[in-house]
Amino acid sequence: MKVQVLAGPSRTPALGLGRAAGSHTRPDRGAGVHGIPAALAADDIKCWADKAYQGAGPAIRVPFRGKNLRGCRQRHNRDHAKTRSLSERAMATLKCWRLLRKLRCSTTRITAVVRAVVALKLAT
Repeated sequence: MKVQVLAGPSRTPALGLGRAAGSHTRPDRGAGVHGIPAALAADDIKCWADKAYQGAGPAIRVPFRGKNLRGCRQRHNRDHAKTRSLSERAMATLKCWRLLRKLRCSTTRITAVVRAVVALKLAT
C-alpha cells in the first residue's frame, strides 16, 4: 500500500494525506489522481519530492537525474536531499506505529487508519 503524505518543515505529516493506493501505483500517478499537484500549484506552494515524481507538475520540485552531475546540478541535488530529509523523518515517525506496518485491509480503511494515526500523533 502507498499513501501520499505531505509533511511540513516541523516534521509533522499534517499538511495533507491522500487516499491509499495499491503498491503497483506509481507515486506521480497517485498524486495526480488525488489532485495534489494542482492544489499545490493553485496555492503557490512548493513541494520537494523524490525522482519518481518527475514531470508531476510545476509545484513539485525533484532532483536532477544522472550519475555524473557537476556544479550547480550537484549542489541542487544536495540541497534538495537536505530539504527532503525533513519529510523522510515525518514518514519515519508514522512508520514507528506497528499498526501501519502490519495493515492488511481495504484501501478505504487504510486511509482512515492513517488519518487517525496522524491525528493521534499530532495530539501528543
